[in-house]
Formats: sequence, structure tokens, C-alpha cells
Amino acid sequence: MEIEILKSKIHRARVTGADLDYVGSITIDENWIRQAGLYEFEKVQVLNISNGERFETYVIKGERGSHDIILNGAAARKVQVGDLVIILAYTRIDSKEVENHHPRIVMADDLV
Repeated sequence: MEIEILKSKIHRARVTGADLDYVGSITIDENWIRQAGLYEFEKVQVLNISNGERFETYVIKGERGSHDIILNGAAARKVQVGDLVIILAYTRIDSKEVENHHPRIVMADDLV
């Protein structure tokens, strides 16, 4: 049996921008993308700690070392600059592999 399980998490990242006129996505500092084991264009779930919004979008690379978290397109309406967010990605694994699975977690507030 396969289950869906947490693969990657960027915890408590601060929103640095919101661009309604962009086609869509979330721009994330390339360092955080690599540390979390995310891929460009991968689907992610975004949880806004500041206002309770939850939504999905996809990742695009931001400037390495910038600490950028920029919501683009329609997702820009779900945040304000300064909000804290959690970014999650999931994967499917065989239930027999659960005990050996360890998600990659980046504590963004520790890195800023």
C-alpha cells in the first residue's frame, strides 16, 4: 500500500514580496530549495501562520542567499509582506518504508 507523506518542509519563512501581476507560483531562495530537497516547478502547499490561509502553488527559484519568499499571481492575495508561512511538499511511498522515511526540514527563522 502507498501512502502520501511529508517530504520537505520550510518552516516559518517570512514573506518578502507579493506580485499579483506575475503568472503564478512561489519564489523561494535557491539555498532553501536545495536544503529542503525541493525541485523547481514542484507542487507545494503553503500554510500562512499569520492569517490561517492554506493554498497550493508551484516552486520557482529565487536568488541564492536572498531569503526571498515571494507569492506570485493569485496566491499574492493570500499573504501580506511580513507574514510567516510554512511550505510543504509531499511524496508517495510504500507503507513498508515509513519507519525509514525522514522528511527534510529547513527552519527558515534560524537562517535569517
